[in-house]
Amino acid sequence: MQKRQIRTAFLLGAGLGTRLRPLTDNMPKPLLPIGGRPMITYSMEHLRAAGVRRFIVNTHHCAEKYAAAFPANTWQGIPITFRHEPVLLDTGGGIKNIEDLLAYDERLIVYNADIITNLPLTPLLDRHFSGRSEVTLALRSNGPLLNVSIDGDGFVCDMRHVLNNPGVQSCLFAGIYIVEKSFLSRLQAGRIESIVPPLIEMIKQNSRSVGGVVIDDGHWHDLGTLEEYNTLKQGINY
Repeated sequence: MQKRQIRTAFLLGAGLGTRLRPLTDNMPKPLLPIGGRPMITYSMEHLRAAGVRRFIVNTHHCAEKYAAAFPANTWQGIPITFRHEPVLLDTGGGIKNIEDLLAYDERLIVYNADIITNLPLTPLLDRHFSGRSEVTLALRSNGPLLNVSIDGDGFVCDMRHVLNNPGVQSCLFAGIYIVEKSFLSRLQAGRIESIVPPLIEMIKQNSRSVGGVVIDDGHWHDLGTLEEYNTLKQGINY
């Protein structure tokens, strides 16, 4: 049986973090301290436990702070490749921008670096390998923004209500997903683009092309407000 493990993860670290100003005026949001260490290291720890052995991190705002935080371009012995974006490319553009770094990878875990979670990643890996979708999203059934719809077979049938298809359940997108390398052919180099429009087009063409799995186990925090950050900054107890 093929081992359900993915070697490389792409951590989205290039955002401006405007919702956490003034803390992010001179610091990338994923480097803000939680329990005395950079927020992004919780993501790295989570991914390492799932078998990831290489990190790619995109940078933009205060990119030099990443070099200071990881002077050896490693974390806990795992290599980190930083890819700078002089112009922010958004999620889809950022994924396309690392295509040349994926010569030996068939697929990739993409992870928002400003979330803190210990949700189990095994169900996401299992769903991706068994569902054979080109992209598979980790979802939760509760949260502030339930704008991903899934059908009765667990395939994503709408995002952001663009297709007016409520499916059987509305879910929160957890900010973690798996993409096959073939997905990158749908993206245009240099284009500033969210991942959502290409996913919508895929759903229109093939109702089974984007999978989803609801994972309600574990904790999940989006560090999107100063209040949320201040609640967690002393540390995580799980």
